[in-house]
Amino acid sequence: MDVTSATSATSATAPSTSAPKISSDFNTFLRMLTVQMQNQDPMNPIDSADYAVQLATFSGVEQQVQTNQLLAEMQGKFQQLGMAEMASWIGKEARSAAPVRYDGSAVTLSPNPAAGANRAVLVVKDAQGNLVSREEIPVSTAPYQWLGAGIDGNPLPPGTYSITLESLNGETAIATTPVEHYARVIEAKGGGSSGTRLVLEGGAEVLASEVTALREPQG
Repeated sequence: MDVTSATSATSATAPSTSAPKISSDFNTFLRMLTVQMQNQDPMNPIDSADYAVQLATFSGVEQQVQTNQLLAEMQGKFQQLGMAEMASWIGKEARSAAPVRYDGSAVTLSPNPAAGANRAVLVVKDAQGNLVSREEIPVSTAPYQWLGAGIDGNPLPPGTYSITLESLNGETAIATTPVEHYARVIEAKGGGSSGTRLVLEGGAEVLASEVTALREPQG
């Protein structure tokens, strides 16, 4: 278990040739401007104001390029800081609505029935989206141990499952929401503009910003 190297983020975002290129382009522009001045029609010379406009335009472009370069370098540094912070999450258990990895052991779920519900049903689908279980549970926010039983009552095969909670009042569905659960964090990856992604035990990935709780491993 380790944190994906932040070096790749730095190499991907920190340009190494922009400054020489800007300098080269500026020298080329000055040479072109000099040639333009040398070859202008002496009977109809170019207005000095036009030269000033050209210089100002190029200067503005140069400053914009340098600003973009600075922003890219800052983004790389921020990503490194984020990765360093996420390092402390490795090995802990994060609560999120990521797909559940079932390996035959009970999974601790954190259901959150909608207000006004008097029934709550877990709806379980496999990785292909097929319904494999509907299980009525207490209408409570207390942790619930899901044992992985299928519709026929037999244990489901190991795999990845998506679990939602159907909140009902009688037979009327009030809301259907993803069910959160705890899973061990095994890796943190830079996610660019979307933020750091956490890889959970079993392979599921979730944005760090979508984690709602963190705890020490429960065994």
